[in-house]
Amino acid sequence: MTEDERQAEQERELQRLRRQVAEMAMEKAAFEAQRKLLEGFIAIARSPSQNELLNQFLRQTLDISAEMTGAEKGSLFLLDASGKIQDAILTREDADPDGRFRLYNNILDRGLAGWVCQQRKIGLIVDTRDDDRWLQFPDQPYVVRSALGIPILRREGLFGLLTLLHSQPNHFGFDEVSLMQAMADQLGIVLENAQLYGQLQHYTATLNDELEKGRNIQLNFLPERIPQWSGWEIAAFFQPARQVAGDFYDIFALPGEQVGLAIADVCDKGVGAALFMGLFRSLIRIFSGQTNLEGLSFRGDLTASLYVELSELDEDGLPLSGNFGETVNPAHLNALRAIRLTNDYIAINHGDLGMFATLFFGVLDPNSGILTYINCGHESPLLLDRRGNVREELRATGPALGLLAGMTYRVRQTHFDFGEVLLGYTDGITEARAADDRFFSLARLEEVFSMGISSAQGLLQDIADRVREYAAGVEQFDDMTAIAVRRKEEA
Repeated sequence: MTEDERQAEQERELQRLRRQVAEMAMEKAAFEAQRKLLEGFIAIARSPSQNELLNQFLRQTLDISAEMTGAEKGSLFLLDASGKIQDAILTREDADPDGRFRLYNNILDRGLAGWVCQQRKIGLIVDTRDDDRWLQFPDQPYVVRSALGIPILRREGLFGLLTLLHSQPNHFGFDEVSLMQAMADQLGIVLENAQLYGQLQHYTATLNDELEKGRNIQLNFLPERIPQWSGWEIAAFFQPARQVAGDFYDIFALPGEQVGLAIADVCDKGVGAALFMGLFRSLIRIFSGQTNLEGLSFRGDLTASLYVELSELDEDGLPLSGNFGETVNPAHLNALRAIRLTNDYIAINHGDLGMFATLFFGVLDPNSGILTYINCGHESPLLLDRRGNVREELRATGPALGLLAGMTYRVRQTHFDFGEVLLGYTDGITEARAADDRFFSLARLEEVFSMGISSAQGLLQDIADRVREYAAGVEQFDDMTAIAVRRKEEA
């Protein structure tokens, strides 16, 4: 190899090394820019006030772009779906940001900005005096000789326009174009996610508003004040797992100075369960008051599908009615027919939805202390003596409501002695979970009242406190509801 050939080879090697150094410098600059952008991404993701932080991030992006390209001025315009300017961010050195905003809003469809938006390509002007895409205005407060316009694209959408300016010609070149292209690609991802987040926030806010309305309507179904009768104390506890619930309770007056007591758990959770909660509750009230609905006839045989024959015995050998040597109060039977009618109405009209409810419905005679009831597959209410011992479990006397029309339900009776309390509850209480995933359980519930009961309200407060303590730090999974009915001590 001759001396000239060696020099030529060395020159080629030197040029190759220079290109590698330039590429490494560009890669380093791009890496630094992406590092700063990533920091901004993380900050946005972790911040509860994302809109405010997004504006800070966009300003930081514009400042980084100006710094890395040596631009003297710059702007970042966010565009809406129609292509109009939705927001504008200008470099901090801009002396007249309002003027520039008005200027760009008027020429967004013309000049370099218009060309970039229409072509959706990077627009590079090496000298504004030789390029028809640059619009020069007589009152323009600054001199521009070099301009670079970068569209911010994501999928098929144009989210914005990044513009960089300099007072000297030939300031921006291939390296700046490549760097800003990478910057715009990352920025497009951020703006798309911000747009999606904004839509999600809007939909979430709308949904929360609707759920809050539903919650208020549902709460309106529950007794505003727990009615009280002389010689008795009645209390209730209700804590939904979500904004709307499938549990409900009801306490209301019935004809003949009788009292209706109900506690129920509609299958599933959320809006569907809440809608059926209102339906079940309304039907029980309507039918127990002997009101016609949808042509259903319920003035027929009082004992139809309600087995109360005196000869029928339960597992303890006791008659299922007239436990106290008396015929079952007809007013109680009239009210309890609401169970059969509600079951048939739900099964016939809404059976295809597969919605059902477990429900305990009792009719109390406050003068005698006799409670006549039907338990439709619900958690057994507990009749507690004054010392907190479980004297009786009011077990299921029939299936859940709404499963199948024509189901049979047995009527049973019990009696309150003075100082005794009936506790009804839903499985959200006994199945409340601790951090180790274990249930609160019936055994722990019984521990709450094992030391005696002073009042119905105090009993429910103790239960609520114990469950909250047990499930502290764990998201509530199911609705929790309870009622307590206490016959006061004899004067």
